[in-house]
Amino acid sequence: MSHTVPALGAALATAAGCVWYVPALADLRAGADRPVSRRTAAAACLTGWSTAAVVAAVLFAGVRLQAACVMAVAGATVAAALRIRAAAQHRREVREIARHFAAPAPGRPGHGRSRHAFAALLFCGLAAAVATAALLVAAGPEDGADRLAAAAIAPAAVVGLTFVIAVTYAGTGRRGTTGGTRSPR
Repeated sequence: MSHTVPALGAALATAAGCVWYVPALADLRAGADRPVSRRTAAAACLTGWSTAAVVAAVLFAGVRLQAACVMAVAGATVAAALRIRAAAQHRREVREIARHFAAPAPGRPGHGRSRHAFAALLFCGLAAAVATAALLVAAGPEDGADRLAAAAIAPAAVVGLTFVIAVTYAGTGRRGTTGGTRSPR
């Protein structure tokens, strides 16, 4: 069999492979804009397709078929090694991204407790405001306008005071986690 037929087949396959090696070349040219794993995978792709092109050229030159096969195996080995390395780099990048965007640990001091304490203090303040308003209204209709004003102002003052206490308490719990020191509790 003539070397022309395998050489022509390799050349046509290489020309048709442009849908893979042209984007891979663009990834390599992009440089640091692409992740390392993607650039390594692009290098593997280009190594494989350039091996096919070289094998086609060698076969057109009339070199023995065994020499062309040795070149093809060598190129495929290098491409496979690069692709395996790209896969390992990709797994490492995915783990790093997952670590950066992971939810904070549930046991960190002040993280959940300050939120629950804020809610508990605010609830107690609202309950105290309702109780204050109920007591003022139940006390009787004496001094109607003054009692009505007290029934409106006193619960609002109680809610405002407990809100300030809750915000202050939650703020001290949060500062303890970001500043590196724990707040005394």
